[in-house]
Amino acid sequence: MEHETPLDAAFAAMEAAPDDDAARLRFYERLADTELHVLLSREMAGETLDPEIFEVEDTSFVLVFDSDARIARFVGKPAPYAALPGRVIAGMLAGQGVGLALNIEVAPSAYLVPPEAVAWLADTLGHGPQEGAARPAELHPPAGLPEALLSALDAKLGRAAGLARKAYLVGVTYDDGSRGHLLGITGARDGAEGPLARAVNEALVFSGIEAGALDVVFLSDSDAFTARIARVGLRFDLPEPVSRARVVPAPPGSDPEKPPKLR
Repeated sequence: MEHETPLDAAFAAMEAAPDDDAARLRFYERLADTELHVLLSREMAGETLDPEIFEVEDTSFVLVFDSDARIARFVGKPAPYAALPGRVIAGMLAGQGVGLALNIEVAPSAYLVPPEAVAWLADTLGHGPQEGAARPAELHPPAGLPEALLSALDAKLGRAAGLARKAYLVGVTYDDGSRGHLLGITGARDGAEGPLARAVNEALVFSGIEAGALDVVFLSDSDAFTARIARVGLRFDLPEPVSRARVVPAPPGSDPEKPPKLR
């Protein structure tokens, strides 16, 4: 019997509570984070994808599956496909009036994601963090944050293996008198600051907190400010990267800054 996938679980939770905005947000967050297998009508030509289109009541859908076993079960024979993160696919389809036919006929999470939902997801993921000028004046233990945000942060940082070592969440009062919360990330790998900041921003967005804000700062382990936040902060330990001996070419679309093109 096939194991339930994280996307199956998120979809089931959304279906069980149709009026629960938090459950719906968690499903779309999982959809964005999952590597999806896009069924193609022909083998890739360079960096161009030609996806198989599924028509339902005059609406076009791209066929995607959350495992190679599921796409094989649907097709029943060898077929070309491209494995891409859901966030990349949403960005490629945004504005084209095309939806996602997810796990159709092969899984309990079979679902037609309408074009407007794909566009919303792409737009939500496209709003990145903004830089601020205020400087921290006082630090204190975090307080009053909803459990949904703490769980979302823990999940996002848990999937950032190898990008940094630790993160500390603290309450902060700034030199302009404003108050909020700050996440200090230590030991960030070169070039990882942008992806980590976006991951934290998405944790805030998908936790369903309206008008919420969470500041992020990157620190070295020897920074004096690191010692200050470590004394009062809630610590998150990021996992070590999994060591792999085999080297393979990066698949098309693995770099969100350079997605493949749709035909």
